[in-house]
Amino acid sequence: MRIIKVNATNSTNEFARELYRGKTSFEPICVVAREQTKGRGQRGSGWVSNAGDNLTFSVLYPKIRVGVNHQFLMSATVSLAIIEVLNKFNVPTLKVKWPNDIMSARYKISGILIENILKNNEIAASIIGVGLNVNQTQFPGLPQASSLKLVTGVQFNLDELLKRITDEFEEKLTQINAEAETSILEKYAKNMFKRDVVSTFQLPDNTYLTGIIRGVTNSGRLNLEIEDSVFKTFDLKEIKLMY
Repeated sequence: MRIIKVNATNSTNEFARELYRGKTSFEPICVVAREQTKGRGQRGSGWVSNAGDNLTFSVLYPKIRVGVNHQFLMSATVSLAIIEVLNKFNVPTLKVKWPNDIMSARYKISGILIENILKNNEIAASIIGVGLNVNQTQFPGLPQASSLKLVTGVQFNLDELLKRITDEFEEKLTQINAEAETSILEKYAKNMFKRDVVSTFQLPDNTYLTGIIRGVTNSGRLNLEIEDSVFKTFDLKEIKLMY
């Protein structure tokens, strides 16, 4: 995969979008920034990262072979690819906090923001943004954040780690198709943070709900068991896991 290194940019996702500009044919491209000044996360949150200590990058990827209603397969595949790479570096207790935060035990070490570019009700291209806390050791005001160095005691080579992740992306993303959907979602469910554990969730009206994560639907909605054999599904804006 071609890798473009920049010293600083507002957002690697925005940089990747500019590279796309309506192209109909291109090879995957990765944009990695030493510093990202306006990084974005899920739910409109920011992504704060010390310059030079971590990985902040976006992959511009050509059209995947699934329909618009199955976009979550991209998210699940990317999350599983990162876990697979980090497992090889002996990062402990890796899980995916729905929809695509990577956890080590109860600490968040990575966030993913995927933006699909749609044309004629099809996915024309995807921008996969990743923030991975690597060698940073202090996270003021973020008690649930951690890094690879903090959880392993090892100083990581950023270039080597990026190469391993982008190689894994290229291998796994080519396997996305309708036939592989069931196996991908089953593997994703097995790796979910707090799966099969009674947990508390916050609703938009600031009330709380107790339930058990059982997996996700084909469209990526969270599947909760809220009473014995009573299930309800939620999208990202409808529920928040408290942990």
